[in-house]
Amino acid sequence: LHGEAPDDTVRASGGRLLGHLDLAHGERPFEELIADARSFIDWYRIGGFYLARCPAERAELPAVRRLTGTLHALLAESDSADGGGRLVLGHGTHPYPGYAEAADQLVTFQGPWTDYRWSQVAEWTADYPPERFAHFVHGVPRTHLEEAMRVARWQGAGTIFFTDRNDRNDRDGRSGQSDPFAALPSYWDEIVSRIGPGISE
Repeated sequence: LHGEAPDDTVRASGGRLLGHLDLAHGERPFEELIADARSFIDWYRIGGFYLARCPAERAELPAVRRLTGTLHALLAESDSADGGGRLVLGHGTHPYPGYAEAADQLVTFQGPWTDYRWSQVAEWTADYPPERFAHFVHGVPRTHLEEAMRVARWQGAGTIFFTDRNDRNDRDGRSGQSDPFAALPSYWDEIVSRIGPGISE
């Protein structure tokens, strides 16, 4: 978190910049996470947080609630977050239902298309609007975009990120790509043309 101030193009285009906090499935100390959060707020003037590798079990819910409550308070004190900021829990799977009250949005699927196309939605999600859920799917062939969108609609996911990239190869087929969501898919323009510019938020 050092160097020159970051480019403000995200906010200038109407988007919201989120700080990335890795919860390491509940293994990182609370104090360490809060210290990182303060640095994000002070330096990047972020409008919320994405809590990666968030626990999903009932036993860890109190600790996550403590963290999200503190993060909301920190964001409310800053001048960069609207309405207390936005918190997204990156479970990558359907968590215990109580997590829905701990954040603004839950990532209830993160993984490959080969798993996503046969995935099932948790019944409790029907009690919430689609904007409360997000799906991140990699390895989606262009020819299966329509099918992937149908799955997302059926499962009630209001936010999606589909990419043809995967966790083994980058867009040019080179090995070593560790995060398939680190760059836009080759068919990004096609997704925007089908759904509209709101998909880029």
